[in-house]
Amino acid sequence: MFKFLHTADIHLDSPLQKLERYEGAPVEALRQATRRALENLVELAVAEQVAFVLIAGDLYDGDWKDYNTGLYFVSQMRKLREAGVAVYIIAGNHDAENRITKTLRLPEGVHFFPTDGPDTVHLVDPDVAIHGQGFAAPSVRKDLSAGYPLADPGYFNIGMLHTCATGREGHEPYAPCKMEGLLSKGYDYWALGHVHQREILHEDPLIVFPGNIQGRHARETGPKGCMLVTVGDSGRAEADFRPLHMIQWEKIEIDATDAETGYDILDIVSNRIEELLKNNADLPLIVRVEVLGKTRSHLELTADFEHWISEIRSAGIDSGNGRVWIEKVKFHTFPHPENKTDRFADGPVGELLHYLDELQTDPVLLKKIGEPLNDLMSKLPRELRHGSDALCPDDPEWLSELLHQVRPMLLRCLMPGGDAR
Repeated sequence: MFKFLHTADIHLDSPLQKLERYEGAPVEALRQATRRALENLVELAVAEQVAFVLIAGDLYDGDWKDYNTGLYFVSQMRKLREAGVAVYIIAGNHDAENRITKTLRLPEGVHFFPTDGPDTVHLVDPDVAIHGQGFAAPSVRKDLSAGYPLADPGYFNIGMLHTCATGREGHEPYAPCKMEGLLSKGYDYWALGHVHQREILHEDPLIVFPGNIQGRHARETGPKGCMLVTVGDSGRAEADFRPLHMIQWEKIEIDATDAETGYDILDIVSNRIEELLKNNADLPLIVRVEVLGKTRSHLELTADFEHWISEIRSAGIDSGNGRVWIEKVKFHTFPHPENKTDRFADGPVGELLHYLDELQTDPVLLKKIGEPLNDLMSKLPRELRHGSDALCPDDPEWLSELLHQVRPMLLRCLMPGGDAR
C-alpha cells in the first residue's frame, strides 16, 4: 500500500481582484492565502507520509512579479525533500505565460515533465509509472493525451494532464480530451488539472479534477484542497478530499418574496450568515449576497442601492463576529404584483418602460446598444476589462442586468415628486 497527493491550480501569489478598494476587505489575508494553502499541502504530505505529490498544472499564475514567488516555492519543496517526498509537475496554461522566464534551481526530488512531448518516469517501491506532458504555450488546443503511451505492465500507471476535458464553463477549452481516449490508455489513475471545481469524472479507474487549493473570487466557492489517494494491495485507488484553503468564498441567495421592507432583508441576511458560521469551523468567510424575487421591498431597495449595500455589509460585520466580509451585493428583485407602479402605463412613462422591457429580453437590440460602448473598452483600466466583474458591453446578459438596475431609478426620477412608491 502507498499514498500520494494529487493537487493542481495552486496559482501561487495570484493577484487580488479589485478588493483593495473596499473598506474592511481582508486584503493581506488574501495576499497570503495561496502561500498558506501550499504550506498546508506540504504539512499534509509529511503527516500522511505520502510517497509523492503530483501538481497537475498552473503552479504559478503567469509571470512572476519578482523572484520571491520562486524562492518561496523552493523553500516549501525543500521541506518535502527533507521528508523524502518526491514532487512531479506539469506546466499548465498559466505557467506557460511566464514571459520573463525567471527560473531557479529546484531542490532534488522535484521533476518537471517536458513540454515538447509526453514522458514517463518509473518509480521503484512503489512500482509506479507517471506519464505527463506540460504546456509549451499559453493556448494548447489539441488533445495532448492522444500522444501518451499505453500503460506499462507491472506498474501502477498515472497520467498527469492539464485539460478542460470535454469542456467546462468558465474555463478555456485547452487540451480537450474525451473519456474514451483517457480510458483507452489503461492507466490506473488520471491526475487532471485546469478546472477549479472539484469533480470525479470516472470511478474505476479514477479520473479526477481536484479543483484549486484556494478560492480566489466569488465563482470559486466552498472548500478547496487536494485529493489524498490511497492505493491498496489490490492496486485499486481510493481518493479522499482534504481541505487546504485559508479563506472560504461563499454565495448566499436571499429570497425576498416575503420581505415587506429593506430591513426584513437585513434580518434574513443575518440569519444566513449565522448558519454559514456554524457550518464552517474557524475560517474567515468572504460572501457574495444576491437578493432575488418579487417583493414589496423592491422599490425601496432599488431607489438607493448604495444605502442598502452598506446596510447589508454592516449586517455582515455585526453577525459575522469578525470572520465575515461581504464582498458584493447584487439585487435581482422585481416589483410585487400588489405594487401599483403601472398607473402611468398609458402615458409617455409607460411607453418608455415598455421599451426598456423589450430591450431586456431582445439579444439583438441589446447588442446594438452595446456596440458604441465597445470603442471605450480599450481606454478603460485593466481591472474593468478583465476578471469576474469586468464590464461586458458585448454580453447581452450583462446589459440586461444593467437595464434591470437602471429601470427603477429611472422610474423614481420620472414620477411626480421623484417618488417611485
